[in-house]
Amino acid sequence: MAKITPRYSTTVTVTGGREGHAVSDDGVLDVQLRRPKTDGPNEGTNPEQLFAAAWGACFQGALMAVGRQSDVDVSGSTVKVEVALGADPEGGFGLAAKIMVEIPGVDREKAQELVNAAHAACPYSKATRGNIDVEVLVV
Repeated sequence: MAKITPRYSTTVTVTGGREGHAVSDDGVLDVQLRRPKTDGPNEGTNPEQLFAAAWGACFQGALMAVGRQSDVDVSGSTVKVEVALGADPEGGFGLAAKIMVEIPGVDREKAQELVNAAHAACPYSKATRGNIDVEVLVV
């Protein structure tokens, strides 16, 4: 694996696993963690929500960089990331993801080109490539 030259680094400490607590080294992130609920209100954030939020923010950052390079305004875009947790056919559990991108005012073909380029550039997309099923859609 290639080494990176860090531009930023952070540490988050988790205690108690999925029923625990997560705090960043600077204290800005401070969340109660809970298992995902399929019925009733959630009483905390689950790891899949945190992963979806982080990936969505990173993906949109990559999309904005690609838009600037292509001289296309993507400032009104939205990125929705769905992360699914389920049984892995090889045993245990695994993840799958769907990234849905809307870019108002950009034709579908150009939007797909930008989204594909963002998916190629996004560090979270790179980290998951070949490891989980990922579907990337222009909506």
